[in-house]
Amino acid sequence: MQNAVCGFFCLSTILSAGLSLPGCERVRCVEMKTLNQLLQRELERLRNQYGFPGVTVAYVLSDGTVGDVASGFADIEAQKPMTTKSRMLAASIGKTFVAATVVALAKEGRLHLDDLLSRWLSDYSWYSRLPNHETITLRHLLTHSSGLSDHVYTTNFPALLSHRGFFVDSFFSPELLIECILDLAPLFEAGKGWAYTDTGYILLGLVIEAVSGSSYYEELEMRFLKPLKLDMTSPSDRTALPGLVAGYAAQDNVFGFPGKTVDESGTLAWNPIVEWTGGGLISTSRDLAVWAKLLYEGRAMQSDYLTDLFQSVPTSDDASKARYGAGVLIEQKNRFGQRWGHGGVIPGYSSSMRYYPQYGIAVAFQMNTDSGISAFASDIEDRLADIIINYKQGKGDGI
Repeated sequence: MQNAVCGFFCLSTILSAGLSLPGCERVRCVEMKTLNQLLQRELERLRNQYGFPGVTVAYVLSDGTVGDVASGFADIEAQKPMTTKSRMLAASIGKTFVAATVVALAKEGRLHLDDLLSRWLSDYSWYSRLPNHETITLRHLLTHSSGLSDHVYTTNFPALLSHRGFFVDSFFSPELLIECILDLAPLFEAGKGWAYTDTGYILLGLVIEAVSGSSYYEELEMRFLKPLKLDMTSPSDRTALPGLVAGYAAQDNVFGFPGKTVDESGTLAWNPIVEWTGGGLISTSRDLAVWAKLLYEGRAMQSDYLTDLFQSVPTSDDASKARYGAGVLIEQKNRFGQRWGHGGVIPGYSSSMRYYPQYGIAVAFQMNTDSGISAFASDIEDRLADIIINYKQGKGDGI
């Protein structure tokens, strides 16, 4: 097998005593060698089938055992192998952290999820030009039911990238992104439909900072990254990001980014700060799987927050009867029962983070390309889950 890397450990070894999973300390952390070999073999099949450069996969089993594997290349030209510690942009999976921060502030009584957005942002000079500005609530933003367009897909956004110099380290203000949708007609009345919008989460970032008096990234570090020991996750707020592997973007990407995302020094050719609270993180598959396990089992913070997290609205995906809560996609009709989580795609990188509540298993993967991912992401998710769930149930085949 080419460029194969795998590892295993127990979730209790990376969490503080107050947040360790029940029973994890009572269960001996066993080597998941066979499972990792099964996953490794499947990754080789997937790479041959879909032709992506490299991939990392991590899982957390119901007993807290964590494993991860890697395959392929972190840099094709340099023939640098992908490893389980390779870091990639997590893209919209960052919304799960933004939503968790808003919910945490609500549990502390510092805001209410049904607050009108105007309570927190009406002092901005542009606020009255925001579509549905009189009726949007924080919950509408969390669930993508605000009726706002997504700035990423406006005609103004590519021009903004070039004009403001986002291809290099430069000044950034979230308001530059919000300006892309000002004065546009709303897609629907707030609360009367569903449309995914990064802009809504940019607005939530402004709310977090207005309520907390701290930067969003300071709140994130204090609330989640440090206490949960997500040491490989950090802000993607600059072009030089330690440990970032080379990404390979679709050649026809609408933003005009180069096919290879990094130069010889490993520096990004464009500035990911433009994501901010629409995503805004660099991470590993291991950290994402651990985060999913903790978040969706109610262990990411001390308060009882799951009711708020899962209060949801229907999406446009009738086939899976999917709903969207506070930064979480809730799939009702997945082949493994319900499935919760989020995906993320950004030029050069793709990520998936899923939790299977019927089995208590979290699975995440990252790959260093976005090319064609929409066509095969669900197949990869299902094939990885099939191996892990069947192995846990004692149905795994031999090597």
